[in-house]
Amino acid sequence: MSEQLTLSAEARDRAGKGASRALRREGRVPAVIYGMNEEPLSIHVEEKLLNKLLGTGHFFNSVIMVEVNGKTVRTLPKDVAFHPVSDRPLHADFLRVAEHASVTVAVPVRFENEAASPGLKKGGVLNVVRHDVELVVDASEIPDDVVVDLTGFEVGDSIHISAVTLPKGAKPAIEDRDFTIATIVAPSALKSAEGEGEAEAEAE
Repeated sequence: MSEQLTLSAEARDRAGKGASRALRREGRVPAVIYGMNEEPLSIHVEEKLLNKLLGTGHFFNSVIMVEVNGKTVRTLPKDVAFHPVSDRPLHADFLRVAEHASVTVAVPVRFENEAASPGLKKGGVLNVVRHDVELVVDASEIPDDVVVDLTGFEVGDSIHISAVTLPKGAKPAIEDRDFTIATIVAPSALKSAEGEGEAEAEAE
């Protein structure tokens, strides 16, 4: 299960661009907590601490306990805006969630048993179509990843979501089609495509 993360915050008295810029100069990031039919709560958090949580690699599929004015609010991160040049976080959005609410999260895909795939052993290449999958899960049971077992897959095979054993209680957010997670392609197909591209470049 994804671990529960904690983020201390302070309430924001002033809104607006000027106030936000002043906060950023002090190493703080403006943010808002919304949802559950409550008034949005404007807060600011320490930039270093937010960056530390972002660096865990599973920030967006973890429950974040935001501590504001002595109260703890259970949230899910929904968005972080970054500066286009410096990549510093500029603003964050958090959604209030009940302990066992159904939530939609993007969960990373992890592939295992590559050595047990005849297609890969023959020199086939794993072509990942989706690096993460949106799942509907209990907020207290968010998985760290979705494991795809490559055992038995041949060159030319497509691995669909229906072939994946999802964590208990989880279901795909996309239910109207059996979407593809990955395919195993022949290296010759890649080489011929590259060769055609090179031939066209030479002809030009």
